[in-house]
Amino acid sequence: MFKKMVAIERLNLTPEAENRLSQYAEKVQFYYSIPEDNPAIIKRIGDADAVLLSYTSQIDSEVLNACPNIKYIGMCCSLYAPENANVDIAAAEEKGIVVKGVRDYGDEGVPEYVISELVRLLHGFGGTMWKSEPMELTDINIGVMGMGTSGTMVARALKFFGANVYYFSRTRKPELENKEGFIWLPKDDLLEKVDILCTCLNKNVILMNEREFEIFGNGKIFVNTSIGPSHDVNALKNWLKNTQNYVLSDTFGGLGSQEFSNDPNVFCPNKAAGTSALSKVRLSQKVIENIENYQKKGDV
Repeated sequence: MFKKMVAIERLNLTPEAENRLSQYAEKVQFYYSIPEDNPAIIKRIGDADAVLLSYTSQIDSEVLNACPNIKYIGMCCSLYAPENANVDIAAAEEKGIVVKGVRDYGDEGVPEYVISELVRLLHGFGGTMWKSEPMELTDINIGVMGMGTSGTMVARALKFFGANVYYFSRTRKPELENKEGFIWLPKDDLLEKVDILCTCLNKNVILMNEREFEIFGNGKIFVNTSIGPSHDVNALKNWLKNTQNYVLSDTFGGLGSQEFSNDPNVFCPNKAAGTSALSKVRLSQKVIENIENYQKKGDV
């Protein structure tokens, strides 16, 4: 059992899961606001040996050095690769700190968001319409960048509605090409081919810069479902100078700037597509499972 567990910000767990955390530590302390800087994070952690955080804060080497009692960090958010994590995993490993994250808990809401927003824009249901007359998803060339869990789900949903789905990822997925009918293209070829582009990338992965938007061209729709921007912010601003271009993102974090809220061709509800009642249940189960697996090893 941990001596002290601290949640340094809102974790988006179910109330039942929050209550259950008391089974794994002598003392559990919750904070529900986002700490503004490292000193605030350090103060909240104090002498805790277990720390929990979501995707809205970071724990870097400065924090780790200032909090020597930490043994375990539970990321109540996605962890796909150390270089994209909001915890300095390399620094933590040097200190013998175990870092655990979760995967695939909020993906189901992402394709629902993409289909919902595209249908509204293509048909003009929200008051703004992409073309001069209503369009269906059928036979539209749509590209997906990033074929992880959420990217694959988005591609399948688009295919179900009759779109021609092309994809680009670091590695080709022959099984998806054969089974699902997705078509792999090199990045530049994909950008030239498609009229709608969906980026479903890990945090801090930027694939759309000035050059890429130029290749993509105008009269297009750009959709980002990533937690952070998949694009250079200034490049996106320049691309939006053409009034025939449209951008969809579920959060301003995905856009990279709240300045986009003033652009009539940007549609952002600022509500994470991956956050739902069911996603909280899946997240909570995986967070608890990580803690239990750690403690079963006898490390605490």
